Amino acid sequence: MPIFRHAAGEQSHDLEHRERTPVHRHGQGHLIYPARGVLSASASGQTWIIPANRTAWIPAHFDHSHRAHGRTDMRIVFVAAALAVQLPDRPAVLSTTPLAREVLLSLTDPHPVARTAAARDRLRHVVVDELGPAPEEPLHLPEPQDPRLRELARIMEEDPATTATLGELGRAIGVGERTLSRLFREEMGTGFTQWRTQLRVHRALVMLTAGAGVLETAHACGWSNPSTFINSFTALVGQTPGRYRRNLPAG
Repeated sequence: MPIFRHAAGEQSHDLEHRERTPVHRHGQGHLIYPARGVLSASASGQTWIIPANRTAWIPAHFDHSHRAHGRTDMRIVFVAAALAVQLPDRPAVLSTTPLAREVLLSLTDPHPVARTAAARDRLRHVVVDELGPAPEEPLHLPEPQDPRLRELARIMEEDPATTATLGELGRAIGVGERTLSRLFREEMGTGFTQWRTQLRVHRALVMLTAGAGVLETAHACGWSNPSTFINSFTALVGQTPGRYRRNLPAG
């Protein structure tokens, strides 16, 4: 995982599919942007999906980790405390404007244009000015800790299109349906059906970002009816899969 460091602390990481960073923290808050691919970021017991039109914000001193979904180019920009007050005081995922994207990419370019420290500070102010008013995006994907739920999640991640019921999945891993249902409510804060929809939309984000078409993605992720897929995707992402695909940054 190459890391390119600039004097101001910006970074660029190339992550392989399913590559994780260990839990860590920083003394400064930082912005995380996937220039390519899709990331998930975990902090404070929650996990957020970060597609290519979102930026994650992790304030200083929050334990967190990342996971790549597909080959991912992760960009990081650190934000000084005086500037961070314009951003949420907790981890969040924010809509990314075209201007914010271009500035994030410029700040983290592995072969940056020579700029003074003052110029780089002005660019960071532009990013925060763009992201500060942006709406928070609730793209959550709870990740299980219980080994029984982790095994079920592994099966679903390998085949998100499976139509197996919770009872059938339970029999495959040797756990009763009632026990699994209770574990979902207690640990994930949601039912199996809602969690499965979130997982499928997450996979759809990865496929669309990689260039797959809407119909292909719908079928691969478990929707036989494209209209149902579009409705489920839009409810979580805030735009249709077709629009999300059209608005993906080039390259």
